[in-house]
Amino acid sequence: MARWLPRSAELARFCQKLNRVKTLEDDMMETSFNRCLSTVDLTLLGIGGMVGSGLYVLTGTVAKEIAGPAVIVSFIIAGFASLLAALCYAEFGARVPKTGSAYMFTYVSVGEIWAFLIGWNVLLEYMIGGAAVARAWSGYLDSIFNHKIKNFTETHVGTWQVPFLARYPDFLAAGILLVATAFISFGAKVSSWLNHVFSAISMGVILFILIMGFVLAQPKNWSAAEGGFAPFGLSGIMAGTATCFYAFVGFDVIAASSEEARNPQRAVPRAIAFSLGLATGAYILVSMVLTLMVPWYTLDPDSALADAFYRRGYSWAGFLVAAGSICAMNTVLLSNLFSLPRVVYAMAEDGLFFQVFSRVHPRTQVPVVGIVVFGALMALLALVFDLEALVQFLSIGTLLAYTFVAASIIVLRFQQRKADGAARPAGGQPSAEPSEGPAGGELKEYESFSDKLQLVGADKGKEQREPGQLKAAFEPYLEFLSDFYPGEVVTVAVVTMMVSAVCLCSVLVFGNTHLHLPTWSYSLLLVLFSLAFLLSLLLIWAHEQQRSTQTFQIPLVPLSPALSIVLNIYLMLKLNYMTWLRFAVWLVIGLLVYFGYGIWHSKENLREPEAQRVSARYVVFPSGSLEETLQAVQPSAQPAAGPPRADEDKR
Repeated sequence: MARWLPRSAELARFCQKLNRVKTLEDDMMETSFNRCLSTVDLTLLGIGGMVGSGLYVLTGTVAKEIAGPAVIVSFIIAGFASLLAALCYAEFGARVPKTGSAYMFTYVSVGEIWAFLIGWNVLLEYMIGGAAVARAWSGYLDSIFNHKIKNFTETHVGTWQVPFLARYPDFLAAGILLVATAFISFGAKVSSWLNHVFSAISMGVILFILIMGFVLAQPKNWSAAEGGFAPFGLSGIMAGTATCFYAFVGFDVIAASSEEARNPQRAVPRAIAFSLGLATGAYILVSMVLTLMVPWYTLDPDSALADAFYRRGYSWAGFLVAAGSICAMNTVLLSNLFSLPRVVYAMAEDGLFFQVFSRVHPRTQVPVVGIVVFGALMALLALVFDLEALVQFLSIGTLLAYTFVAASIIVLRFQQRKADGAARPAGGQPSAEPSEGPAGGELKEYESFSDKLQLVGADKGKEQREPGQLKAAFEPYLEFLSDFYPGEVVTVAVVTMMVSAVCLCSVLVFGNTHLHLPTWSYSLLLVLFSLAFLLSLLLIWAHEQQRSTQTFQIPLVPLSPALSIVLNIYLMLKLNYMTWLRFAVWLVIGLLVYFGYGIWHSKENLREPEAQRVSARYVVFPSGSLEETLQAVQPSAQPAAGPPRADEDKR
């Protein structure tokens, strides 16, 4: 039985494979895509991705069924949480201008398996987002024709009474997705031009809604006689916030498009900031107008804005709103279909997903295979699934991606750059455990003699500390942490912080309801987990960060990403158990794909043997003396023919 158990060395090597990070090219501007998008193009893509069915459908759904007029507060909280995540995306998009969005950001900083799982969930996020918007598009068009399309389908095709499935197959939603897929396959410039046209119409309609809506506003609709401003209380507001995250997922289309931006270092942060600010303002104002025009409990969840104008006697305005909403939803469809194949392309290009999806059409310079295949899958989802179930499922994938990107920012900030510190293999870990020098101190190994001469002087003078090292001011109090490799303590602290955040949010969400904890234990657990979270945060802050670069950097690290992590985890735990169950099933499928294909075909897996061929190594003793050690290191793929030879040292 014991011989079947993996040896410790094999287990360590396997764990190293799971946590290896992506090796970036020296020239990150080089790409097989066409760098043709400006800041305006990216901003309109972001606005188009956020201002669509969330504005025209989700506002009515959340207001009537979850939060009432307090949907305004739900959008404010969701917008703030999205801002924290958006700033993380902006820093990564500027520093790593490669397609792949959250998948790529996690891969370059945290590790391969985590990146794959995030990418796998991002795929689901985009597919569900596109399918949900297509169904909303279909419902709005059907409302213009007095639901004749729906009645015809139910009469001639039939209805289903199955949980999580639509009452009838939505052929119109599937059809519009297939048409949009065809347009996206013509290239980035065509997609951008179409997005400009639909975005201009959508913004014009939103401006009309706000002006006309405030003219028709009736403050009595927020009065106690109509149920008050927050009829479902704080729990309704927070539950509404989790659902409202669906409205803001579109900004990461900007990060996914960074490989096609002309100047991503400047364009990506600006576009994210402009688009998120405009979209948040639009959601807050439209929610205010909608709940002031008619009582919140009378709203039609399928077409709230158009129906509100119809009921106030302005049928022509309702028709205009319905037509404008269709244009807005077209921009969301374009954004989803634009981003999804690029994330698939990034995963396939790295070898973690099937290689066929990494093919780029030589003429249009887009991943046409991914566009066609996933466009068809999106159409199938829209054909059979219910909008409500899809929206709930979408939120959890988005929140998880936000959480990992925020954690990745902390890890990246406290990580040494390639030129800093000890040389590392492809997995991003130290090449060997520190060995003992003549004076009983540690040996530091480097592969570049010229780099090391520069760093020896820095070690002697102790003038500058590298990222991940303990700050000089804390060394007298935390001297025992100085022995760790730079960045190790920060990584452990980030994991501890995330675990304590999960425990803290679990107590907040389930402590009084599902767990029925007595007051003393509820308070004690809150204090303990809060202290663990704060101590982890302080421990991270006690280490040196990377010095400022020319690209955008999120302020107040590690505080800003930490707040994003807590808020995202809290909102995830507010989602219902069926959402988590479906999410777990999707994760299991993803793990089967990774261990069945991705781990073996990963390009980092192919680089590993090459990384082990080291011909010379320079060793710096604590005393400052320099010794060159020549070693004959055989690749792991070729077993040694005889006993290992002793190193030949020369001073």
